[in-house]
Amino acid sequence: MLTIREKWERFLKTESTTSTVSYLEPLFRFLPDNTAQHLWINSRVLPNSEVVAEVTALKEGQALIKGDMVIAYHCGTSTKRYNFERKDHLSEDFGVHESKVHSEVIHRVADIFTNNGAQIIADLKLMKPVGEPTYSSSIQIIGDHPILMKGAKAEACIFNTTNGPIYVGEGAEIMEGAMLRGPIAICAGAQVKMGAKIYGDTTIGPGCKVGGEITNSVFFANSNKAHDGFIGNSVIGEWCNLGADTNTSNLKNNYGEVSVYNYAISGTEDSGMQFHGLIMGDHSKCGINTMFNTGTVVGVGANIFGGGFPKKFIPDFSWGGESGMVEFEFGKFIEMVQNVYKRRSKTLSEQELAALKHV
Repeated sequence: MLTIREKWERFLKTESTTSTVSYLEPLFRFLPDNTAQHLWINSRVLPNSEVVAEVTALKEGQALIKGDMVIAYHCGTSTKRYNFERKDHLSEDFGVHESKVHSEVIHRVADIFTNNGAQIIADLKLMKPVGEPTYSSSIQIIGDHPILMKGAKAEACIFNTTNGPIYVGEGAEIMEGAMLRGPIAICAGAQVKMGAKIYGDTTIGPGCKVGGEITNSVFFANSNKAHDGFIGNSVIGEWCNLGADTNTSNLKNNYGEVSVYNYAISGTEDSGMQFHGLIMGDHSKCGINTMFNTGTVVGVGANIFGGGFPKKFIPDFSWGGESGMVEFEFGKFIEMVQNVYKRRSKTLSEQELAALKHV
């Protein structure tokens, strides 16, 4: 229901800024201020009340670690930044404290979908929706009532909240015949098409349109899977579009561990997981009847089409399918992005263009 940033901001009751690689910083609220007190938090750490208490207890010159990973450090008014993956970098400048509590950490992209069900339940406590919504008499509800925010629409659908909540954000719509089994988050302005089947531990991000069958997957904002087809144990980035009858395999025929491409080693590695579907980067698209193998990784700005299974790793700005790939010409890619944005009354910013050029 919430991004990692939003989780921390609700716990800390303040806004945050971002430190990241230089080509991405213009896309975020990075405000280097040498007069403010700087408490830096590792963005891979999912907050809970216990770890938040440890972080907020840090004083200037103190750092919080867990094993070899840095959770947070307080550097006062200094704007110097440190590596969160190397605690030894802190030893000269900080008094280091070992965390005594458990916190979930995002190590791989797949950790987003494996943690999602528990995070939806945790986020509901942070959201604290006010008031009891009015439900249409055409809805069938099993278990506790779902959470429908102001302006949400739902007619002639089935909500099963036996195993967890179903959250429907402001302005979202659940069409007739859709069947939802929590925990599920349907975020603001999203649309669930007629007859859709959505299983638990799934988030449909703001502005998304989805149909068909989805289980244990996270769609980031403004991505579409508007037709039939199956998506399972997957993470879909922003501004993606999956053509009609796109299917992902999330389980190997031999029920073995799924191997997945790792950018850090420029090769595949065992995921240690039996269920692992598709990872798709921002602005990627696929044509009708596309079939993705277990553990497929698609980069940014790819356009995939044709019969058969495309390769399990599809680099950024690839154009093609099983029969071969060429580079997606950048000017045509940007034209496509502008056309997509126009449909949502959005324009491509100079900061986004620069980041895409860098990739």
